Amino acid sequence: MPPGPGAKVAPDRVSRLSEVTDALKTFDSHGSKSRGASLAASPRWRRILASTHIREHKISLYAHNLISFIPHHPHRRARHNLALAGEVVEENPSCKPEGRVKRLQGFGGALGMSELEQLPYFPTEFAENPEPRCPCLLLLDTSGSMAGAPIRELTDGLSLFKSSLMADSMAMKRVEIAVIAFGPVRIISDFQTADIFQTPDLTASGDTPMGAAIEKGLEYLSQRKQVYKQNGISYYRPWVFLITDGAPTDAWAVAAQRVREGEASKAHMFFAVGVENASMDTLKQISTREPLKLKALRFSDLFLWLSNSLGSVSRSSTSDQVPLENPAAPNGWATTG
Repeated sequence: MPPGPGAKVAPDRVSRLSEVTDALKTFDSHGSKSRGASLAASPRWRRILASTHIREHKISLYAHNLISFIPHHPHRRARHNLALAGEVVEENPSCKPEGRVKRLQGFGGALGMSELEQLPYFPTEFAENPEPRCPCLLLLDTSGSMAGAPIRELTDGLSLFKSSLMADSMAMKRVEIAVIAFGPVRIISDFQTADIFQTPDLTASGDTPMGAAIEKGLEYLSQRKQVYKQNGISYYRPWVFLITDGAPTDAWAVAAQRVREGEASKAHMFFAVGVENASMDTLKQISTREPLKLKALRFSDLFLWLSNSLGSVSRSSTSDQVPLENPAAPNGWATTG
């Protein structure tokens, strides 16, 4: 059995975790070197390494986070370090939301996926920041017609969105941003809080597969909500924000049905914004809310409104109804009709 609260952790275990930190700093698989170094250097991780009077389950939790983060590193030395850290993962009721935490065996062996799949995952993001989450999914049209000034203004608006959220201490911890672009459909940014989110460098090309983007986005959002539930994180009603300057070039009836079903069940709040020559009639058939027509290319004003609105939501209770400023007011950034 692992020692109880206040018991000393053997120096060799702290040493093993230090080896994993070194492995993380050199991690370069899948372009995640910077993420690995950032995780290894996190204040909470450093405190765990520095302390000799810490609870055993915290060592277990963080060792397991690292193992899950690098399930199959291509370098033998890194796998060796991870296997050493795996010996720290003990059976411990304090760190199992469900099921048993299995102790990994072996020194220097590769960690197979079959072993990892038996282990519950404790994302470091929630250990570091257990605040309720307010997810905001941005569905952005990056088709060829957005080339030039529209795509530049959209990118600048996203940058302002991030900086505005960063200026709000509560919103910075609670609002999560994800970006899916379409033209073609692709995930640009996973759900991340503002301090981690990086403004993407958007490029315009292709058609406007709006239907596929909406379907992918809603499924992606559903998966994120499951992650919250599995980790005991409460969340606000998610926002889905669609921005387009055209009409769908694919089938969109199923997407529209899913949007409406989600609104009826309060699974999300869906907003549609048309830019320049967008098909507002189509957007009216997709969204239960009145679509908004962006005035000129006022993306900066749009994203300031979005940041302020999400900031207000993040400072409320997850069950509160928060009044929003009308973006279609005379001095607002949008029109209706």
